[in-house]
Amino acid sequence: MSLARQEFHENCEAGINAQINKELGAMYAYMAMANHFSRDDIALSNIASFFKDSAQEEKEHAEKLMEYQVKRGGRVVLTPIDKPAKTDFDSALDAFQTALALEKYVNKALLDLHAVSDTHNDYQMSDFLEGEYLKEQVDAIKQLSDYCAQLKLVGDGLGVYHFDKTF
Repeated sequence: MSLARQEFHENCEAGINAQINKELGAMYAYMAMANHFSRDDIALSNIASFFKDSAQEEKEHAEKLMEYQVKRGGRVVLTPIDKPAKTDFDSALDAFQTALALEKYVNKALLDLHAVSDTHNDYQMSDFLEGEYLKEQVDAIKQLSDYCAQLKLVGDGLGVYHFDKTF
């Protein structure tokens, strides 16, 4: 048993491990998106770069959760990461809609994790989640929603090309 562990319920620890897996799964999904748009038959480099940066951000989220888990005296339990449900996209809009759904999924999981910390009166964990994740998730959902709306307006073809170049 860790000497650092204090008022850290096993359900909170298990929830963090599950969230680590979700963040790493999101990283995989964003890597698939980045590679899709990097292909020579797609060649939308700024969109590819956006999704590559998004993958890195999700990796950092997982790492931050791992550091927190260890700091609280918990154990990090890494589990297999499912491959992304989708690796090819019909359009840029399709990819951004997929990203939006992914961010909403991750946000819901964070909200559920926050509820677990509240249930066990783990105010420090609640504060950590609020300070490090929840606002950022809302901002990401808004940003992706805006991109989806813009892509609907510009349509396919030259509109997507212009979106990528001004992105």
